[in-house]
Amino acid sequence: MKKQTFIQGAMILLAAGIINRILGFIPRIALPRVIGAEGVGIYQLSYPFFIVLVTLITGGIPLAVAKLVAEAETGANRYSPQRILQISLSFTLTLGVIFMFLCILFAPWITQYVLTDERVYHTFVSMSPMIAIIAVSAVYRGYFQGMQNMMPTAISSITETIIRIIFVIWFAWLLLPKGIEHAAAGAMLGAMVGELGGMLVLLWNYAKFKRELPLSRRRKQARPPSSESVKDVFLNLQEKEEFSAAAPPSQRGLIRRLLAISVPVTAGRLVGSLSYLAETIVTAQSLAIAGIAKGLATAQYGALQGMVIPLLLLPGALTSSLATSLVPSLSEASANGDRALIHKRMHQALRLALVTGAPFSVFMYVLAEPMCLLLYDDASIGSMLKLMAPFALFIYIQAPLQAALQALDRPGKALLNTFIGAVIKISLILMLASRPEYGIFGAVIAICINSMVVTLLHAGSVRQLLNFRFKLMDWVKTGAGMFIMGAATLLVYEHTAALFPFWLRMILAPSIGLLVYLMVMGLTKMIDFHDLSRAPLIGSWFKGRSEKK
Repeated sequence: MKKQTFIQGAMILLAAGIINRILGFIPRIALPRVIGAEGVGIYQLSYPFFIVLVTLITGGIPLAVAKLVAEAETGANRYSPQRILQISLSFTLTLGVIFMFLCILFAPWITQYVLTDERVYHTFVSMSPMIAIIAVSAVYRGYFQGMQNMMPTAISSITETIIRIIFVIWFAWLLLPKGIEHAAAGAMLGAMVGELGGMLVLLWNYAKFKRELPLSRRRKQARPPSSESVKDVFLNLQEKEEFSAAAPPSQRGLIRRLLAISVPVTAGRLVGSLSYLAETIVTAQSLAIAGIAKGLATAQYGALQGMVIPLLLLPGALTSSLATSLVPSLSEASANGDRALIHKRMHQALRLALVTGAPFSVFMYVLAEPMCLLLYDDASIGSMLKLMAPFALFIYIQAPLQAALQALDRPGKALLNTFIGAVIKISLILMLASRPEYGIFGAVIAICINSMVVTLLHAGSVRQLLNFRFKLMDWVKTGAGMFIMGAATLLVYEHTAALFPFWLRMILAPSIGLLVYLMVMGLTKMIDFHDLSRAPLIGSWFKGRSEKK
């Protein structure tokens, strides 16, 4: 099995993430056209509960398995990679199967009293087997990452996405004659088939790896590591007492190590997952208090979570890759005590996040209704998109700020900020969405305020930690570019109505607007060849030109 360097592995996962983000948008566009906004709402209602369970079982497992396997490869612990895989798989799969049966058993009660829409029952039951499947996939992904081979994970995720696209739409269409609740369940079954396909790819890669593993490598993996390095670095006091050349590796000790690594990571991710679940439950209850009919409330929530928010998060692949590359850079600078380099990297990261996210925010504000009409054949949800578009900038800037706190050993501060934002969001949903004059827009306002509050808290934490000063002129220059770009986009879109068909105007107007924006950003020195050389996929092309300059 071929290993990759850190940069190669990161680029492989980045490329897979971009492909998946683009492909994953296909069912988000097609599914509403098949089952409608209300069907999407039924489909979406079960997801937050599902995400909480998956996070609880597998939140930190891939990281923990990857770390333990990497240690085993370097002789830093007494377990072989295969032993780590076996025990981790047994532990995680057991939890997955238990939660799967509990979901099926309590599905009637959960769908009626927690999710407040008994039509979600079939979708909820259909998603239950995915818990066990994802539990298995998480362990194998962690194993391959620990072996420094990111290719199986990338291939598995792309395969899962492609299969899911096909079967989600196909199964939803097949079951639509039985009603939208069955069509939504069919879509969930399609997602399960996708997860199964991704898992089978991982299993096939593991079987292939075992066949190709040289005998010398097997002996190396089976040989116990130096007891001195293990005792001094990795074992706690209890494990020191258990360690001896004659004693076999303790399964309980390995599970303790697995939990010690995975639990803190899982706790951090649970805050977001529980917030998402609470948002779903509180929104449904608040809309019911506001007197909105169940069917309409489900349709509105489905439009918000299944159509509008995915559009807002589309640039996330860019900001996430930027945040990922920022962590090692800041960590290295911090280890060397180079405060000037830390400030320089922070300014670069925030400027790039701002400059790359701004055009998306402008497009979604200026062309909100026609964009929703083109993608979803429903212009009515454009009002939600238009309200949220300006606040999307806070979401894009939030990623590098959170990455900075994690890189500088302040993950607890990032977690606290996220928790404060979640409390504010849930409280505002309950206050606003329960009022008839706001309805679903109460939830929209709450989500916007949440993104703003968390980003500002992160910014305050970074400023306090580093005595960091944000460059006001970067915001002024970007704001000017956004205003000019928005005016150009709207001008082209409105004044070409008699010349071009709708779909061509939706290509022409954003293209000209983006060109104008890039010109303004270039003239104001907000972007240059050096910045573009850092971009994924196209960076190598600009790198040569940057060096020539």
